Amino acid sequence: MRNSDDNIDAAIAAEERELLRQIGQEPNYFRQLATVFSGEAAWVNVIMMVAQTALFIGGLYAGWQFYDATDTIAALHWGLPSAVMLVTSLMIKLALWPVVQTNRVLLALKRLEVLASTR
Repeated sequence: MRNSDDNIDAAIAAEERELLRQIGQEPNYFRQLATVFSGEAAWVNVIMMVAQTALFIGGLYAGWQFYDATDTIAALHWGLPSAVMLVTSLMIKLALWPVVQTNRVLLALKRLEVLASTR
């Protein structure tokens, strides 16, 4: 009876090593960001990043025009839109951080499941 218990323990240990090998190490920062653009909602995130990029470029252009303005009205004409576009682009970019955090939590839960199943 003891020999079969040892065989079962060895099989479970081998399965545990295989599961931990499949999970691997925590992905680096850029790989975590790349996961934002995969899955069912990837198209939404791509559209958000395109809009964010367009707003950022528009904000930089308006900011450039702001610094080239010679009178107060022209400065207001370019300065306010520049500020709004840059802040909006930042808000859109920050809206993607919860997705990255969710993916990190799901990975940690998978690791926890593997550890709990082996004990």
